[in-house]
Amino acid sequence: MIEHLVALATFLGLVLASFGCLVLHPRLPERHRNEETHNVVRLTANIFVVMTSLVLGLLINSSKTAFDAIDHNVHAFATELILLDRTLRAYGPDTAEARARLAVYVDRAIEGTWPTTGEAPVVEDVAAEKLLDDVGAALRDLHPADDERAELKIEWRQRFQKIIELRWALIEHWDGTVPAPLLAVLTAWLTLIFASFSYRAPANAVVITTLVVGAALISSALFLILDMDSPFTGSIRVPPTAMETALAHIRR
Repeated sequence: MIEHLVALATFLGLVLASFGCLVLHPRLPERHRNEETHNVVRLTANIFVVMTSLVLGLLINSSKTAFDAIDHNVHAFATELILLDRTLRAYGPDTAEARARLAVYVDRAIEGTWPTTGEAPVVEDVAAEKLLDDVGAALRDLHPADDERAELKIEWRQRFQKIIELRWALIEHWDGTVPAPLLAVLTAWLTLIFASFSYRAPANAVVITTLVVGAALISSALFLILDMDSPFTGSIRVPPTAMETALAHIRR
């Protein structure tokens, strides 16, 4: 929701700054509309154009990199769940309770991270953590009767530890990485740039349309940056497909 508000506020700010300069410029005294003044305004705006381009590029790259990293961790998490289940299957029927608890945990994790009821995702689900602890408790109660099962126990302990590490990695990177002060400064730069574009510009349909479309596209770029920065909410989010596949495999 915050990304919609930021994009809308940015769009309105850029449009108001542009239209404000279009209206105010003809009313300025002649000494404020000479060529020297225009050159200073243009050169100052050019500095911020370069800086804004660099910052926007870095923000897009940072958000995309963070999104891809979380998507990779979700797939790795699902893969480890499947491999843990396969190891427990190989151990034998003694692991039936642990596998049942594992299925309950995965189902809860999917429901909490990708809710279908319109609720906000749960960042650190205490109930899911308790279910995962129950899986660990069930595994600790198993005592291998031969060397082969002892090796399988070592393997599942390693995979279970990896699952815990990946879970906490996802929790730690849940929040956005775009600093609010940087976003505010970037918006101020963009406002200055659009205001300078309107300085000495004719107030005709082509200029007005160009400014409005440009403001809309810039606002859309900020929306996409913030949307990717929240990987489990919004229109661009990590899909639950990998986790659903893992759950289907465990329930076989």
